[in-house]
Amino acid sequence: LLAAGAVTVRANPLGLPIGSQTWPHRQMIKDGNFAGLAKMLADIGVQEVEMCSPLGYNDFAALADGKQVRRILSDHGLKCVSSHFSMRELREKQAASIAWAKDVGITQMIVASLGGGSNPTMDDVKRAAEEYNAIAAAAAAAGMQQGLHNEGFEVSTVDGQRTYDVLIGLLDPKLVKFQFQMSTISQGFVAHEYFTKYPGRFFSMHIQDIDLNAAPPAGGSAQERGRQVAVGKGSIDWGKTFTAAKTGGVKNYFVEQTMELTKASVAAL
Repeated sequence: LLAAGAVTVRANPLGLPIGSQTWPHRQMIKDGNFAGLAKMLADIGVQEVEMCSPLGYNDFAALADGKQVRRILSDHGLKCVSSHFSMRELREKQAASIAWAKDVGITQMIVASLGGGSNPTMDDVKRAAEEYNAIAAAAAAAGMQQGLHNEGFEVSTVDGQRTYDVLIGLLDPKLVKFQFQMSTISQGFVAHEYFTKYPGRFFSMHIQDIDLNAAPPAGGSAQERGRQVAVGKGSIDWGKTFTAAKTGGVKNYFVEQTMELTKASVAAL
């Protein structure tokens, strides 16, 4: 009995549904085969998906009917509580974005990056945080939790500090939660260190593993190390990650990889 229990815990380390971000599979959506994608993901063991907004991402424009999106997902036993939105759409048409999110059943509205370039000044960072706090306050009033990913601007440095850490200090902890991109370990961002340092500030993860000993992919930035691999095949300490994720406040996680790697990572999870 103890052995069986141990296997169960290991098989579902956070006790959460296994999710998949749909961005890597967007060609199927663009081609009008969202139902086919939903079936493919459900068949490999995915239980939740994370979307990208049709108002901010051209490749998702076919999914403008949020209620239909919800029905298609439900038909395949899937749920969607989280989606990415562009900063531009939240600046220009936040109410429409919120309405679409509610139709789908989404409660987490995330942006990939606040923008601001790769060499921001402290004033740039402060302005970005002030604007995003205001966007997040409007989202909260509508029953949504606003979130922020870590790409580009967020992994830059400002005045000798990581922009990401400065933003964590400037963004309202109630209004803005964080979604950690596991692959940023290639740039020195280690998930379990952040989850432990900033308890309760995170609500989500994008799952990838990175082999830090492999040569980086062609076209990668100079500071990046390694290449992306399936969960358990790389350098990330998943035991430490999932233990610390509970401290960080993580409520869901989404594999964000090619379909081949998604299959292997979902099986590993």
